[in-house]
Amino acid sequence: MTEKDYSGATTSKIGKNAKTSQNPKEALAVKPKKQKQTMKTDEYSNKNEEEGQAQSNTENYRKAGEIAKKVKEFAKTLIKKDEKLVDIAEKIEAKIIELGGEIAFPVNLSIDDVAAHYTPTLRDEKLASGLIKADIGVHIEGCICDIAFTVDLTPEKKYTELIASTEQALKRAVEIVKKDKEKTTLSQIGRAIQEAIEKAGFSPIVNLSGHGLDEFDIHSGLTIPNYDNQNAHELGEGAFAIEPFATLKIGTGSIYEGAGSNIYHIVKPGQVRDTNSREVLVWLVDNKQALPFSQRELEKKFGTRALIAISNLKRAGIIQEFPQLVEKNHQPVSQTETSLIISSGKVEILLEP
Repeated sequence: MTEKDYSGATTSKIGKNAKTSQNPKEALAVKPKKQKQTMKTDEYSNKNEEEGQAQSNTENYRKAGEIAKKVKEFAKTLIKKDEKLVDIAEKIEAKIIELGGEIAFPVNLSIDDVAAHYTPTLRDEKLASGLIKADIGVHIEGCICDIAFTVDLTPEKKYTELIASTEQALKRAVEIVKKDKEKTTLSQIGRAIQEAIEKAGFSPIVNLSGHGLDEFDIHSGLTIPNYDNQNAHELGEGAFAIEPFATLKIGTGSIYEGAGSNIYHIVKPGQVRDTNSREVLVWLVDNKQALPFSQRELEKKFGTRALIAISNLKRAGIIQEFPQLVEKNHQPVSQTETSLIISSGKVEILLEP
């Protein structure tokens, strides 16, 4: 699931650059007072615990990647012209659960000039058509594999080369990361993506980017550009999602924030008076933490009263809705994405592009 104009520092908890990012559940919790550690045995114990946690996280990322691979192949069989988007999304999300994973964010099914951030509601009548992007997230205990692919549903398959450009761009970016590992710079990745897309005769979307991944945090850490931004900052260790976007040359190569996406996330802790809204909020904090969620998911859990809760929580500033991300000239957009981890001098691609 892409991000727009985000910046930060590496936060994934599997490498030496790691730190813990606060999520809403932590923010609402009562935090114990820190105690001084005076014995070396405590230091050794903490170090062993950290190493054990890092290994556990790595295994969870791998499991998420294995499930994502199967879900991707399943999703490709579902995405057909004139199929209801809600049926496609529901079946993909059900498959994630069936295979032992959890939904990291609502399945994005974005058509034509909508580059990203659209998920259907339960009563959505939209049908699959044109150039459709499927952005899918799987997590195991908060460790996320974020993937995306594009399908051309036009009768004449007129976007085959556009799709190929983002696929090739992703492959080139991954090759560079495999070679230079944690020393790979953001500029190197952006340049590889830009050159591959432009060589194919298309334009990269410059204000959409890849991103770091952290536990229960889909947009954490570094912003990974889709063009050469001259940034010499190194990736370092951690978990990352790389996702090239491309459009036609007659497009602007940039997006604007459009209508609501039906996808939300908690942005700050808070309270509301309405009992129903409090019940929904408690469920979100316990089950989603900082992860995005959909109107569709809440309605299935709480019925139509979820709609009132969403309205109340938005008004209180506790949750926000992601906007749809639309190409400024309304030209079709292609997307391809994979996730990877870098740790102890090794690169592991969770789903080979």
